[in-house]
Amino acid sequence: MKSIRLFLLLSLLATITLVNFVALLHGYQSSMEKAQSLFDSRLESTARLIASANSEQTMRQGIAEQQTPFTYFQIWDSGGKQLLTRSRNAPEFVTGALTEGFHEVNFDSYRWRNYVYRDQHLNRWIVVAERIDVRYSLAEEVVLESLLPIVIAIPIAALIIWLAVGIGLKPLRQFADQVLGKRADDLSPIQLEKVPHELVTVVSNTNALLGRLDHAFQREQRFASDAAHELRTPISVLKVHLHNLKQRLGDDDEDITLLKTGIERMGHLVEQILALYRTSPDQASARFESVDLYKLAQTVIASDFLQFERKQQHISLDGETAILSGNRFALETLLQNLLSNANKYTPPGGEIHVIVKPFQDGVQLIVEDSGPGIPADQHERVFERFYRFQGDRHDSGELGCGLGLTIVSHIVELHHATIRLGTSSLGKGLAVTIHFPGEK
Repeated sequence: MKSIRLFLLLSLLATITLVNFVALLHGYQSSMEKAQSLFDSRLESTARLIASANSEQTMRQGIAEQQTPFTYFQIWDSGGKQLLTRSRNAPEFVTGALTEGFHEVNFDSYRWRNYVYRDQHLNRWIVVAERIDVRYSLAEEVVLESLLPIVIAIPIAALIIWLAVGIGLKPLRQFADQVLGKRADDLSPIQLEKVPHELVTVVSNTNALLGRLDHAFQREQRFASDAAHELRTPISVLKVHLHNLKQRLGDDDEDITLLKTGIERMGHLVEQILALYRTSPDQASARFESVDLYKLAQTVIASDFLQFERKQQHISLDGETAILSGNRFALETLLQNLLSNANKYTPPGGEIHVIVKPFQDGVQLIVEDSGPGIPADQHERVFERFYRFQGDRHDSGELGCGLGLTIVSHIVELHHATIRLGTSSLGKGLAVTIHFPGEK
């Protein structure tokens, strides 16, 4: 069953059609029986009228001339031997038995219904006949005319049912639209006006599920954030101990170098986790403001310039003022992560190009480098948490935890923007293109 509306329409229409068909069939049979009874009554009345008129010789010719091609009458003597008078189209012989009542006879290639009447006053037989096919045609015409409104009513009923079912299913469509319209980070309850009784359970259970999911996600975020905060202190203590150890053993000790690398990686991971959960949907959207992304990019590049200088990388910023509605801290974190990745994976002496400009109905940000790039089949995977292309054996030898692009993707979703990875115009490096909606 692909459509409830279509199912209800076909079911109701089939029921109405079946009921109407049975009613039409019964009505047709009943009406035809009544029509035949009326025609028989008319034949009987006509016979009596002729008997009355025939008692006056001046009426005989007038009555005979009033007959139609589909009816005839005869008047016979009491013995049925002599035809006293007849209509113009009547035969000159007896077409059936002269016994009082109704009979069906064949004459002139047609089937006739006749009525034989015994005139006791004049002691004569009066025969009145009517073609059966004509009386059936007339009866059917009358019956069908009376049943025509029912036939016309069926398509009208179908239209009314279609509209009524559509109106009845409107709350279900509204419910579906709200569910489909929800963002991945929106776990707020579904609100419907005048919820039908049949949907109350569905809506309430769905809202209960959303509430449980929201609670679980918040608990996960709090746990990760709290854990990261708690790890800051022991990491700081480890750094102090490492510094003291270096003073005692010197910088050339291989174990000291490995320990330093591990502590730096752990500290980087903690800071990335904190950055990820600082940009929760509620916190970010609550602090949306007008942000000039071009000026913000200038600020971030200036603050991180020493990183690029150490590797003798050339970084440039092109574009113009580009205003969007967003969370300044989240956008700054996004730029820092993109530039940090570009700095890490671009070789010494390489190039990094940042472009910020108004684009169509929004703002476009492009960060491209002359590094090794990322294969197209890995573009989706690099947004997964803790996933690093080539893992810890990356050609660049740079440390990482696989959260940088995850945080970028998270911030992009918060701003209802789109992100696309491609090949840099500077060579085979990576180009990250983000399109933000304009300021509302």
